[in-house]
Amino acid sequence: MKHVFRVLILGLVLTANTSFYTAIYSKSSIYIVVDKSDYELSVFDAEGWLITYPVVFGNKNQGDKMVQGDRKTPEGTFTIIHKRVHNKWVRYMGLDYPTREDIDKFNMRKQQGLIPYSGKIGSAIGIHGVWPHEDYAVDQFQNWTDGCISLKNEHVKQLYNMVPVGTKITIRK
Repeated sequence: MKHVFRVLILGLVLTANTSFYTAIYSKSSIYIVVDKSDYELSVFDAEGWLITYPVVFGNKNQGDKMVQGDRKTPEGTFTIIHKRVHNKWVRYMGLDYPTREDIDKFNMRKQQGLIPYSGKIGSAIGIHGVWPHEDYAVDQFQNWTDGCISLKNEHVKQLYNMVPVGTKITIRK
């Protein structure tokens, strides 16, 4: 009986601390604001500003993401839905893009003829590091991603440890 109780407790502790712990259980007051025009990612809590990191994106054009493959970073409010160690980019924090609002914007743009009928909305937008030994890409504002937000590897490790799954992120121009 003691063994079963220990396994249950261990399972609860593991579930509460895993990156798959769902957003509805997150009680964090931390949130992120990404300012594309200033190439900055800032972290805040209930008491105010905590830290700002330099970032880069996919495309020098700072417009909103229109279609898969345009390498633009979407604008709006998102949630970090999963976190994982990444073999190429050190850490990866996936966002819930596309949201219902993104799908509505995409469909409206298609109706207006701004997006080809065959265009797709895209997915897999997140926050991650750079290739090993290429932190200079951030220092030199080299936009290189497919629409993700990229930080220096040391900074993405710090951010990864600071923010839980369920953290809100606002991306704006």
